[in-house]
Amino acid sequence: MGDSIKQIANNKKAFHDFFVEESLECGIQLFGTEVKSLRLGQASIKESFCQIRNGECFIVGMHINPYERGNIFNKDPLRDRKLLLHRREIDRLLGKIKEQGYTLMPLRLYFKGSLVKLDMGLCRGKKIYDKREDMKKKAQRRELEKEFKKANIRV
Repeated sequence: MGDSIKQIANNKKAFHDFFVEESLECGIQLFGTEVKSLRLGQASIKESFCQIRNGECFIVGMHINPYERGNIFNKDPLRDRKLLLHRREIDRLLGKIKEQGYTLMPLRLYFKGSLVKLDMGLCRGKKIYDKREDMKKKAQRRELEKEFKKANIRV
């Protein structure tokens, strides 16, 4: 089990719509044809979210394209997939979700060695004015970078 990391999918929408308070790495329970499809990079986590049901954590709405040579072994592309977490981690997350109004969002999907991992974030929703503030900060940062670039070229 090497530590080589190959990214499969990224959820930019989560960073735009939510404040990510903390991040947690977890495994996913998958079938063989789903892993083969992921190796080809055919997955999307844009419209997905994580949910805790009956003491287990699931990812809902994650799309994995059917493997083209998988025939009868292919599963439903949008099925709920179980996330592999320790009991104490699930209990801690459940407490924060119920008490403080947080939500669980998948941030990125990647291979760590030969294993598929998911970075899951404990997130709090952004208001419209928060998004505007972020856009202003990005614009200011771009302006500064342009000025620095011009100054470096002239030198």
